[in-house]
Amino acid sequence: MEQSILIQDQYIKEYRIKVGTIVRESREKKGYSMDHLAKLMNLNSSTISKIENGRFAYNIDVLARLSWILNCDLELLTDNI
Repeated sequence: MEQSILIQDQYIKEYRIKVGTIVRESREKKGYSMDHLAKLMNLNSSTISKIENGRFAYNIDVLARLSWILNCDLELLTDNI
């Protein structure tokens, strides 16, 4: 059981990093700074940094807003990790 939890934790970590990379690339493509995106999202710029670096446990609302503002697809279900 403990090994299963470790595998799940690793999967979640890798998924957050993947989403963070998509957010960073999409933000840069739009020409937005982290501060600008934070203002659009009504978040702190340190939260944007944490998202981009895979260190933030975001919820579906944050993902949906990021996807809308950055006009990018943040796949929720994928087998390409």
